[in-house]
Amino acid sequence: MRGAGRFQHLHRSLLFRYLLILLAALLFIPVIVPLTIMLYTLFGGLTHDAPPKEYAAYSNVGKLEIMWHEEARKLLNQPPEEITRRLRVLSETYHLARIFWVDNGGSTRLITEPSGPPLLEDGPVRPIPADWTAAEAIVFMKDSAVLKPLAIVAFIGDQAEAGEGFMVMQIPEEVKNVKYAAGLDKWYSIMLLVFLIVFVVSSWLFFIMIRRRLLRLQTAMVFTGHEGLPQVVPPGKPDEIGRLEEAFNTMVTELKASLARVAEEEALRKRLVADLSHDLRTPLTVIRSHLHVLGKEALSPRGQSSLELMDQRIESLGILIENLLSYNLLSSGRTLLNLEQRDVLRLLRESAAAWYPVWEKEGFEAEIDLEGAPLYWNIDDSWFRRVMDNLFQNILRHARSGLYVGVFTEVRDGNRVIIISDHGGGLEKSSDSAGAGLGLSIVDLLLKRMELEWSMESTGQGTEVVIWKRSL
Repeated sequence: MRGAGRFQHLHRSLLFRYLLILLAALLFIPVIVPLTIMLYTLFGGLTHDAPPKEYAAYSNVGKLEIMWHEEARKLLNQPPEEITRRLRVLSETYHLARIFWVDNGGSTRLITEPSGPPLLEDGPVRPIPADWTAAEAIVFMKDSAVLKPLAIVAFIGDQAEAGEGFMVMQIPEEVKNVKYAAGLDKWYSIMLLVFLIVFVVSSWLFFIMIRRRLLRLQTAMVFTGHEGLPQVVPPGKPDEIGRLEEAFNTMVTELKASLARVAEEEALRKRLVADLSHDLRTPLTVIRSHLHVLGKEALSPRGQSSLELMDQRIESLGILIENLLSYNLLSSGRTLLNLEQRDVLRLLRESAAAWYPVWEKEGFEAEIDLEGAPLYWNIDDSWFRRVMDNLFQNILRHARSGLYVGVFTEVRDGNRVIIISDHGGGLEKSSDSAGAGLGLSIVDLLLKRMELEWSMESTGQGTEVVIWKRSL
């Protein structure tokens, strides 16, 4: 079963498919030669004139040599007249060739001229001397294999020791070079070229298919839907890319399910925060009213101190609940901001003036240095005041050790900025840092929605908040 599963897995593989293309190419190479011959026989032979039948006797030079030497062997110890007669008979059979023989005295005894094409079309033929010298005979015998026209030479009796001379058959150039399969090499080249084109096109289509599927998967990864998630791709063939597409679709499905769970949990959390905020504000208001009544009663100094501490803690709890409700509304997107071009320095002066009595009561030194020229930003009045209130509230709660608050403007990197600073011990050392974190989260949400940038640097020597307009 495991072997069958592996084979099925391999059968679906892209590598296996391309190996099939290569294997088919390798197996088809031996088929090209017989297929070429078959096609040439069917089609090529119809378009080419067959050579004359009389040329067939000269088609095999090897057989001619065997025949010639055999005839020479039979003429051993024969008189010159018999040799001449036999060669005349052979010349009638091979009438396209020139036949002659030379006796042992070096005299040419017989010359039969061909009755067909000339021996050599490109130039003159070497003349046959009537009387041969030893040098001429040796040179002719030596060069007979490469002479034009081709010369088949044999000693009479097929033995040089017989000393009875030699006989020669010269075959015309046209007969010797005739091609009985003219155009076959051209057909073979065409078949080989067609095979290479088919192989290249098959490989090209194979990789084009892979590239198209990969581009489709890449497009699905890049272009996201309204939820910010990739789109599911249609499943393809069950190969490597198909399994990749399946894994991608599984990932997208899981991401959508996870996003749905997160959205459901976020909605539940926001609804819970809203309900808790609403349910806690009413009892806190009742408690504070009764604390105010108790404050009018005659209490010991210790009781009065405890009453004031409870009032401060309830006030802090009320602020925390208010921040929770505001953060819940802002993060849910249900709160719309009315953005308008307003002078933020005027709003900052008004907010600082409202907080000045509180700072004076708590013993804070307030340093306010704002420019006279207006600074227009696109903001929402009420929520910008809320940003300032949260920042000033943080100073009041977490910077009592420094007893300083600074509100001023500067020019940094070519931008006019608002700076709010204190000389406290920093948020890291505050015991109420969790409350400050929620207030600053509201500050961050509001400033981003008003397209403003801000930064905060908190050290042991104090905290500095810088607000500026976002560059376009």
